[in-house]
Amino acid sequence: MNDQGLIPVRVQGVRRAAEGVAAFDLVREDGEPFPRWAPGAHIDVVIAEGLERQYSLCGDPADATTWTIAVLREPESRGGSRRLHDEVTEGTRLAVRGPRNEFPLAAGRRHLLVAGGIGITPLLPMVRELAAAGADWRLVYGGRQAASMAFTDDLAAFGDRVTLWPEDKLGLIDLDALLGEPADGVKVYCCGPGALIDAVEARCAAWPPGTLHVERFRPREGALDGERTGFQVHLRASGLTLDVGPEQSIADVIEAAGVDVLTSCREGTCGTCETTVLDGVPDHRDSLLTAAEKAANDTVMICCSRSRTPLLVLDL
Repeated sequence: MNDQGLIPVRVQGVRRAAEGVAAFDLVREDGEPFPRWAPGAHIDVVIAEGLERQYSLCGDPADATTWTIAVLREPESRGGSRRLHDEVTEGTRLAVRGPRNEFPLAAGRRHLLVAGGIGITPLLPMVRELAAAGADWRLVYGGRQAASMAFTDDLAAFGDRVTLWPEDKLGLIDLDALLGEPADGVKVYCCGPGALIDAVEARCAAWPPGTLHVERFRPREGALDGERTGFQVHLRASGLTLDVGPEQSIADVIEAAGVDVLTSCREGTCGTCETTVLDGVPDHRDSLLTAAEKAANDTVMICCSRSRTPLLVLDL
């Protein structure tokens, strides 16, 4: 585990945010204030040696004493959510890294926020900021059923700007009604299950460029697939040229060579390992960069992406 940037924390409180969702309030062990953050930010949480996960901050950005995350117990958990739900209690010591924001709130004439399930977590601070600023906004929040939808008591304070959409009562969110007519000056934010994000992306394809902003908790379907051939990476600052085999990641090879790099999710969703490309053309397999950012080919997620050219030169 890379200890760079880790902050030791203690769980100050655990509470039920919804059926299957627990909220954890974290405070620093050293009593110092946390770094500043803005809506859309997430942190890496080191739950145990070799077990690191990313969670959106969903508390108050103005509160430098406490960071709050909310975690859904995943039926097919790889260990992260299960450990947090079953083993982490008040007083448990953890470590965190961040914050990092790949999902910032952009200026717009109007904001439409679409959340699905635990995808409400990065959008909740956005709602608070937009409301405090007197902005024109609306949140549509879907879940399997009302009992499984987190923070509904908090959202009730915003009145009819919030629409709760439990699937067992109303079916799937009516995205055609929400997004059927493209409009200028609107910013659409979406976070939730991959199927919801895919559906929102499809409907926003005809909207003006820059309208849609999404955050995925899991890789896009098929994002990590594709031909796997070997290539070389040259680390300009380190002066190393390394071979990356068909079954190796760029990050694995760089780490094996003794060069310290930050990684976290290892599947191209968190942005921790984003690295500047100085020459060559990456084969982007992340689920984070936009189409325009990928076309620019000036950064690459070294945990999962590969190279379309025999040599990729990185600023490492």
